[in-house]
Amino acid sequence: MRDDRPLILLGAGGHAKVALSLAHAAGRTVIGVCASELAAGTDWRGVPVLGGDEALDAIDPARVQLVNGIGMMPGTTRRQELFQRLGSRGFSFATICHPRATVDPTARLAAGVQVMAGCVIQPDVAVGDNTLLNTGSSVDHDCVIGAHVHIAPGATLCGSVNVGPGVFIGSGATIVQGIALGAGAVIGAGTTVVRDLPEGATARGASPLLRSPHDKKGFA
Repeated sequence: MRDDRPLILLGAGGHAKVALSLAHAAGRTVIGVCASELAAGTDWRGVPVLGGDEALDAIDPARVQLVNGIGMMPGTTRRQELFQRLGSRGFSFATICHPRATVDPTARLAAGVQVMAGCVIQPDVAVGDNTLLNTGSSVDHDCVIGAHVHIAPGATLCGSVNVGPGVFIGSGATIVQGIALGAGAVIGAGTTVVRDLPEGATARGASPLLRSPHDKKGFA
């Protein structure tokens, strides 16, 4: 069932612009933005500025949903921390799909998932909390994607890929079928991953992972 509660956007940076556009494209109403760098009572991209996150103290969590406008880069945790902190206070995060994304009805999208324009999500995919599938990314059948993952624009996951929590997959990267990516792994832009990656490992380049998947020196 569609949730039509009004939305409050968190953040006013580059990803927040895209998240606001996503919300509008999906027909959702955004009633305010929380960003400490903006003055309360002003206007940002046509949305009233409520103040910093403290403005949420005066809002009933049951009457709104939040949109996480904080982006994610390798090594950053603010997006995840915000989701967890405000979730513990009873706020829910909207799961939003762009109308120009293709999402199979059997796909399961958890709380706060954002699916941007041009994404393709195929049958029996599962996506965890607060995960971002950015513009034009593609996730094929039976992939399991953990919480707090960022799949950057144009990245491709072939079938039955298992992505641990907190993984960053760079723009244009390709993960071949059946690969497992450990929690917190980082895949550089344009990288093709052909072997499993252990937790916290990094893969960069067109032909990575020529060494054992347990030897992190092989992932640089």
